[in-house]
Amino acid sequence: MDNFEVRWLQLEIKLRERFGKVPDLQGILFLIGINELDSFPKDTYTKEQKQDLMHIAVCKLLSSLNYYEYTGRDEDGWPHYEAIKAVEVKGITEQEHMLKECIINYFNS
Repeated sequence: MDNFEVRWLQLEIKLRERFGKVPDLQGILFLIGINELDSFPKDTYTKEQKQDLMHIAVCKLLSSLNYYEYTGRDEDGWPHYEAIKAVEVKGITEQEHMLKECIINYFNS
């Protein structure tokens, strides 16, 4: 196993201990989005709110690589980001790897 696989496995173990199971990538993005919203999680979210929360997570994660910049919160307290540059990573596998690297760093910071 390379270093990335070991670090990802360690994160999955941490998430399993915390939540009783390992969420898939979308579930992890949802959790990060809720954390970044900095609000108490509701029992239910609309499909659009779930998509917005995952978008917040992706922006937050990619801001660590200078693809997005945090611009502040709107009147409802939702964080907003501005794209600084296009993501040049091609292919779903490479994009997923990049996101997973950012997720590992997010949970380790």
